[in-house]
Amino acid sequence: MNQFYENKGNILLIDDLSDNLQLLSELLLLGYNVRSVTSVKMARKILKAKHPDVIVLNINTPQVNCYQICQFIQRHQKTINIPIIFIVTLNEQLDKIKAFQCGITDYIIRPFYLTEVVTKLEMILTIQRQKYFLEAEIKKRKKIEDILQNSRALILSVLNSSKDAIAAFQSIRHSKTKKIKDFRCLVVNPIFAKLFDRSQNEIIGKVGLKNLIAQINQEFFEDFVTVVETGVSLEKDFYYPQEENSWYQLVAVKLEDGFAITVRDITVSKKFEIQLQEGNRQLQLIANLDGLTQVANRRCFNDYLKKQWEKHLEKQQPLTLIMIDIDYFKLYNDHYGHQQGDECIYRVAQGIAMIIKRPTDLTARYGGEEFAVILSNTKIEGGLIMADLIQSTIASFEIPHEKSKVNSYVTLSMGVSCLIPNEHLGLEDLIGNADKALYEAKNQGRDRIVSF
Repeated sequence: MNQFYENKGNILLIDDLSDNLQLLSELLLLGYNVRSVTSVKMARKILKAKHPDVIVLNINTPQVNCYQICQFIQRHQKTINIPIIFIVTLNEQLDKIKAFQCGITDYIIRPFYLTEVVTKLEMILTIQRQKYFLEAEIKKRKKIEDILQNSRALILSVLNSSKDAIAAFQSIRHSKTKKIKDFRCLVVNPIFAKLFDRSQNEIIGKVGLKNLIAQINQEFFEDFVTVVETGVSLEKDFYYPQEENSWYQLVAVKLEDGFAITVRDITVSKKFEIQLQEGNRQLQLIANLDGLTQVANRRCFNDYLKKQWEKHLEKQQPLTLIMIDIDYFKLYNDHYGHQQGDECIYRVAQGIAMIIKRPTDLTARYGGEEFAVILSNTKIEGGLIMADLIQSTIASFEIPHEKSKVNSYVTLSMGVSCLIPNEHLGLEDLIGNADKALYEAKNQGRDRIVSF
């Protein structure tokens, strides 16, 4: 409500001062804010500056044409809704039809009682207050509707222009168990619909996500149920070949009794990631392989033996190590040349690797013409069996060695050691024992297996 001050109501009284003095005084005493004017000019000035809640107009005011002032009020948008009350003297001629056509709300006949005036004023002011309140509510609602409309337009614009697949779903529950049996689609953008080779109209408002999602991965449905029931968001990559695209990232978040989902095409980045992983794997492989023999190198041997030692220490299992040396290799190299020597080392390494097949075991080039074999969870008896298989396999190759002092073909000397790791033993003990056994094999004449 427009107000000059905080009061019961703003009243503009148009009357000659002597005639309205008593009414003016009484209304002021009752808490109304009353402005009094005696001419049309003054009334117009007031109406342009501040709008009263009610106008009380004495039709008997000499300098005022009451019908003219009513017409002035009705012609202006800002004043058209101000209620007007005529004060009419008993037996005074009042053209009621013309008065109401000019916009008056009510009239009071003199002589009157103040309570009658106050009652009519309060009734009109109450109606005005309700009208102002409704107008404010209508404006507020209109503003909210405009904001919502703009928000919807913005959301639809974002959804339809997004390169990601976006949708929102509402849970459909069993009437008795209240468990989620399916989902109804609330909104879906074109990219999401295309992902399933559907139009938006074929998905929006429909129940059937369970069957729809099954063409990608039927396990996703239970994942979405978990999102709704727990509120924990879901994020995962999945493979779904479609035209040139095949890898997607899915993100689902709880939305009241449902969820919103975004699916992004990550094919390019995923392929790059796979290539990078493969490149790293190849680099790791190169870093751990001996360039000549294509079996594990010394670095790989050291790292793997350490891990196996810790594992066997925890599980208290036996760990076996075989140290292998090509007999009289320096004489071989001097006689046949370095190129033939490299070929010999390569064939021996491949022969050993052919025997050591378990994924938990390892064949490595320990250095020069020396090799090492790690046998996981293997007792000394098993180690000796494997050493014997290695020796017989290399013998079967019949690699000529004219300068050997034990055989006309390449032979091996091997030392085998086995320990169950404990706090009093270390890797050095296992390696040291294998070295001692190898030294003893050479000392006994080579081409043999010794255990320690």
